[in-house]
Amino acid sequence: MVFSISQVSTPKKQVRGRTLESSFEVSEEENCLERALVMVKLNRTKNNDHLACLGLSRLAFYTDLGSFLEDLGLKQHYREKLSLSKILEINEKTITDEPVKFKLDLPWYFLKKLMMVNVTSRNVRYPSEPEAIESDSDDVFEDPITDDMLNPLDIITALFLCSDGFVQQELALNMSMCQFSVPLLLPNCDTNQCTLMLWAMRDIVKKYRPLSLSESKGFKEERIVFSELPLVSFVRLGECSLSKSEILNKLLSNSQQYHDTFVHHNMECGDAPRRISNGLTEISWYLPCGNKNMDIFSEPVAIANLRGDIASFETQYSFLCQTSAAVFVFFDQLDPECELLTNKDHKAQIFLVGNHQSKNFSLDAVKKIQNKLSLTKNNIIIKKKQTNDADFVKCLRKKVSNVVDKTTMRMSVKRMAAIAQDFGILVDEDSSECQAGKENADAITAEIQDILKYKEEQLPLRGQIWKELTSLEKEEFRLQNIGSEDIETYRSNLQEQKRELRRKQTNYAMSNAMTCFISGISSPGTERRYFLKWMRMNLDNLSRGKLSGLRELYKEKCNDSKNKEEIKEIDKQLSNISLGTEHFFREMGQIYEASLSLPETDPSRQQLQHLPKLCAQLLLDGFPLELVDGDASNIPLRWVSDVLSQLNDLVSPKNKILVATVLGVQSTGKSTLLNTMFGVQFAVSSGRCTRGAFMLLIKVNEDVKKDLNCDFMMIIDTEGLKSPELAQLDNSHEHDNELATLVVGLSDITIININSAEMKDILQIVVHAFLRMKEVGKKPKCQFVHQNVSDVSAHEKNLRDRKLLLQQLNEMTQAAAKMEKKEENKSFTDVMEYNPDTGNSYIPGLWNGNPPMAPVNAGYSEAVYELKKNIIQQLGTCESTSNNILQFREWMSSL
Repeated sequence: MVFSISQVSTPKKQVRGRTLESSFEVSEEENCLERALVMVKLNRTKNNDHLACLGLSRLAFYTDLGSFLEDLGLKQHYREKLSLSKILEINEKTITDEPVKFKLDLPWYFLKKLMMVNVTSRNVRYPSEPEAIESDSDDVFEDPITDDMLNPLDIITALFLCSDGFVQQELALNMSMCQFSVPLLLPNCDTNQCTLMLWAMRDIVKKYRPLSLSESKGFKEERIVFSELPLVSFVRLGECSLSKSEILNKLLSNSQQYHDTFVHHNMECGDAPRRISNGLTEISWYLPCGNKNMDIFSEPVAIANLRGDIASFETQYSFLCQTSAAVFVFFDQLDPECELLTNKDHKAQIFLVGNHQSKNFSLDAVKKIQNKLSLTKNNIIIKKKQTNDADFVKCLRKKVSNVVDKTTMRMSVKRMAAIAQDFGILVDEDSSECQAGKENADAITAEIQDILKYKEEQLPLRGQIWKELTSLEKEEFRLQNIGSEDIETYRSNLQEQKRELRRKQTNYAMSNAMTCFISGISSPGTERRYFLKWMRMNLDNLSRGKLSGLRELYKEKCNDSKNKEEIKEIDKQLSNISLGTEHFFREMGQIYEASLSLPETDPSRQQLQHLPKLCAQLLLDGFPLELVDGDASNIPLRWVSDVLSQLNDLVSPKNKILVATVLGVQSTGKSTLLNTMFGVQFAVSSGRCTRGAFMLLIKVNEDVKKDLNCDFMMIIDTEGLKSPELAQLDNSHEHDNELATLVVGLSDITIININSAEMKDILQIVVHAFLRMKEVGKKPKCQFVHQNVSDVSAHEKNLRDRKLLLQQLNEMTQAAAKMEKKEENKSFTDVMEYNPDTGNSYIPGLWNGNPPMAPVNAGYSEAVYELKKNIIQQLGTCESTSNNILQFREWMSSL
């Protein structure tokens, strides 16, 4: 599309048309231009002639989309959409606290904060005038110049318009975690077209407990786009003296904790004129926790809020009237002949909300509309002079509660798509790539009925055969069962058994599911990413549904002590019910490794040689790849090695990496910590903690390469150690030891969640690994993280605990050194870089309040951000130069 922008000067045209090298970079020319504009606008009332001379007189008054995006430096991204790899890359702005100086910084400041799930991300003000310049006016009543203030809703709208579907999903998910409203209908003020953001919301999963499940302590968990809920919409007709959005926030907040779900006039920059977000319709959800003393509504309800006058946005208003159980129309002045209101075809119940104190308020007009629409007295809500805000909100709550309790009209966002098309509203997931990806994913997941049976039939190679191969490979190195047999003969027998198992694998024909999966990931770039996202969502939905049924059955059987065998069987199913994309990649790895046992000229082998390159490309696209197979507790070495070799070929010579790993006991918030720190989303199977370890690549921008001396950061997420699920297995301790040793050995820095006494066992193993690392010249760094500690005095008060921890680590080091016959190592710091003062971080709890309506705690986000800066600073001071990808591969093989 062509933007209708008046070019004001040649220098500006050159600067704005230039491609920005980094999402956070702002060129010197642009900085100079911004400073010039600030100076010009400060003096515009005194010297309009000077403005005209500069050719900038019209600059501050554009309102079209193109002009706004150009002001924010986003114009190029309207055509070339922002990608996840772009916004997740590590650059100077992501690890420094430099304040916002120019308009061009605002969208990146918002993104930086939002990707770390920080509830302050919408506070997007920048200094519109240099501090050194003071107004000459002595009039204290003169309004300050606000032309440069940008409404947060405009920035949010601009970013959604300039992002691809995967970034939009991340934005919506993180906004939802902050308990912000998310776009339902996204407007484009240049085309007067709006889009239903169905795809953007598909990744939002909510848990809640309705009144019906409060006694049994059950809960519902589902993707919010599938939830059939009553939708209650709030709109405005004409000018309105009541702040609709602020009232909505009070409506959704309990007395103990107010939260700004919707941006409103009295928020920071909320009073700035909206330039591109009029027509935006936002949605939020009220979800009960099952406690009648805390819940505002006992059943879940969706709340929609249309920005702007419905007279200007009839399409959005009509859409809401067809999809909502009730529409509350805020007004100051009513026209009895208004066709918008008097249309009787609307499915929604109409409520009129007026302010009696407004000078334009007319009771006669209200009564005429009431008669025309046959509204009862119950549908008219008037705020009178003697009604304070608390009473008014209480009255509104009661009306909404009655609607929720009595309505039979329920609507999911997914079902809205068909209605949207009737109104000429676009649907974001109707793009050809998204639909092609969906079709390919559905072809696989539609066939799944019994998950356990499906795994055995469609993914046979990653099952029992691979577990037997794993046992043989470990025995080949450990020789634990050799007895009196000759070593060479014993090893030769083991290798023959391995070859026999590989022959078994090659005898299997490739299953239909794997044929479709390989075909899906062989699609062109964008379609491949959509395919994998659809696969992940479909499989999560399946696992979640099966898991819910098994949990109910388990609860039922536990009530009777006679059902021990049945309970044991259900328990086994609960452990194995999970099915994710990682299972398909495991099978693909085994198909590839089995093919290598065939002759090089064999067509079956040749047809599979492209698979490692496909996965290397996925790593570059930001998808996590399984490093350690959690089911078999083994690395498919040849498969992962070949993927890393292909990755090296794709990025060389920019192939240096630094590795950060998180390690800790199960359910201590490790994945959440990494996701918040780096803005990533590790693949987690629905219903239980993921087994194994996953690696993910994040690009390092040129502006910090000189400090970090690397091109990529590799983040490794591990399964929880000391898992109760694995504790039932005979080799669970061995499994934990192997995993801890491997990931510590591969890492430049290890983040250890230390909020459990059981970590002492793990640390003993880690110390042994560090001793061996020292022998080969590697001395990794260590950072201990203590979660759920919010007291400001935590660092001082826990000095004794830190000394005790170091003492324990020293004792473990001495014991390990004795066993390894390396007794010159007397202390933990001999084998590892660790400072008790800087090597411990205290992080408060994740939620600010009581879920499901609690937003993420701002203190959590800020503490994780400080931890991120600390980690990157430590990595920048690494004594040894960073490994390249091939060296990482060698380390992995040797470990």
